[in-house]
Amino acid sequence: MPLSDFQPVIGLEVHAQLLTNTKIFCGCSTEFGAAPNQNTCPVCLGLPGVLPVLNARVVEYAIRTGLALGCTINKTSVWSRKNYFYPDLPKGYQITQFDQPICEHGTLTVDMAEGEKVIRVRRIHMEEDAGKSVHDASASESLVDLNRAGVPLLEIVGDPDLRSADEAVDYLKALRDVLVYLGVNDGNMEEGSFRCDANVSVMRKGATAYGQRVELKNINSFRFVKQAIEYEIARQVDVIESGGKVDQETRLYDPNKGVTRSMRSKEEAHDYRYFPEPDLPPLHVTNERIDEVAKSLPELPRAKVTRFMSQYGLPAYDAKILCAERPLADYFEAVAQHFKDYKRLSNWFLGELLRLLKDEGGTVTTLRFSTVQFANLLGAVEKGTISANAGKDVFGEMFRTGKDPEAIIAEKGLAQVSDVGAIEAVVDEVLAKNAAEVEKYKAGKKQSYGFFVGQVMKAMKGKGNPALVNELLKKKLGD
Repeated sequence: MPLSDFQPVIGLEVHAQLLTNTKIFCGCSTEFGAAPNQNTCPVCLGLPGVLPVLNARVVEYAIRTGLALGCTINKTSVWSRKNYFYPDLPKGYQITQFDQPICEHGTLTVDMAEGEKVIRVRRIHMEEDAGKSVHDASASESLVDLNRAGVPLLEIVGDPDLRSADEAVDYLKALRDVLVYLGVNDGNMEEGSFRCDANVSVMRKGATAYGQRVELKNINSFRFVKQAIEYEIARQVDVIESGGKVDQETRLYDPNKGVTRSMRSKEEAHDYRYFPEPDLPPLHVTNERIDEVAKSLPELPRAKVTRFMSQYGLPAYDAKILCAERPLADYFEAVAQHFKDYKRLSNWFLGELLRLLKDEGGTVTTLRFSTVQFANLLGAVEKGTISANAGKDVFGEMFRTGKDPEAIIAEKGLAQVSDVGAIEAVVDEVLAKNAAEVEKYKAGKKQSYGFFVGQVMKAMKGKGNPALVNELLKKKLGD
C-alpha cells in the first residue's frame, strides 16, 4: 500500500522563550551568548536552602498569549515538579505546570494552501528551561552550560489537528508571528528561543483510531520541521507495511543525514512522578488583571492583513508581506499618512526598501531617514521632478546617509526637465536631423519609435520627463 493510502496525524508542542530580562524564579540575566555558566546563581543552580520567587512579567506574558489565542485563563493554576535526571538539570526536577495550567482551550486560525484552517490549542503553561549539554567541546567529554537553566518558557500544546508537514510549518509560522506581534518572544529558532517538538503518527485512510505517535524533539528551523515530519511519516508507513509495529518513543532529527533516530522510549506522565511544587503557592489571577492585559493587546497579524487590504486597497500578497513584521507594518502606516498612493508606496516597500535591508543590512527601526523624507521622495517621482530610476538612486543614498531627497537631487543634478517648450525644442531638433527615419516611420516602420525616444533622451542627458517626451513625439509624428 503506497504512502498516499495513509493519513498523517500531527500535533506540535512549541517552547517559546519569553522576552524577560531575568529568569523565571531568580534575578539572573536571560542574555543569549554569555560566557558558559556566567548567568547563574544558587537558585537556578539548585543549591540547597534556596527558594524560587516568581517573575510577575512571565505571568503577564502567559495571559497575553492565552488571550490572543482565545484561551480560557484559569483563575487558579498550580506549579508542579517534573522529576528526571539529566546533567543539564541541576535540581533533578523542572518546575512546570502539569494538571492545572494557566491557559486552556484556545484556537489559532491559519491560512493554508487549501484555505483557512482552525487549529485547536489544548493548553499553555509556564515552566523553566533546562541547561545545555555541549557534546562537541572535545572528543572525550561533554560539558554543561547552565546559563539557560531557569530561563522562562511558555509551552504551547496544539491538538493533533495537522495533516501534513506543510500544514505543520504553516501553523508554526502563524504562531510565531502572533508571539512576535505580542512582544513575548523574538521568534529566533537558531538561538533556540522558539523551538518545537512534533508528535507524529499515521493511520490508514478511512480509519477512525489514531496510530501510535512518535515524538520528534527540539527541531530548530521551519525547513527541518518539514523534513523531519516527512521522513518520520515515510518511516512509520514503511514499518507498518513491513508487518512491524510503530514503537512509542522519542526520536531526534539528524539534519545532516535527513533521518530521525531513536533517542529513548517515550515516557508517560507517571514516569516523571509529577507532584505539586512545595516552594510555590498556587497562582491566583484576578478578573481585573485579565481585563488589564486584554486592553494592552495589539492588533494581530491576520486582522492587520485584512485591514490593510480594505483600508489601503492592497492585494493580499502585498498585505501579507507588509504585515509579516510589526515594525514594517507600522512604518508603512506612518509613511502612508503623508503619501496617499498606497499601491505605489507598497511597491517601494516590497521592492527597494526590502532589497536594501537585505543587501546592506539593518532593520526598519534603524533607518536613517524619516517617514516624511520617504514620502517626499515618492512625491518627487510622482510629480515628475525626477524619473523612477533616478528615484531609486536617491533612495539608496537616503538609505546610506539619511540626507533629504531634495538635497540629493540637487547635488547629483537629477531633476527632470518638465518644461514643455524646452522638450519640444529638442524633439523638433531630433526629428529634423533624422528626416529619413521620420518618413520611414510614417510609412509604417513603427519599430523605429524607440529610436526617436532614445535620441531625445540622449540629447537631454536622460533628464527629459519621459511622459512629456512621449506625448510630444507622438504628436509630432502624427500618432
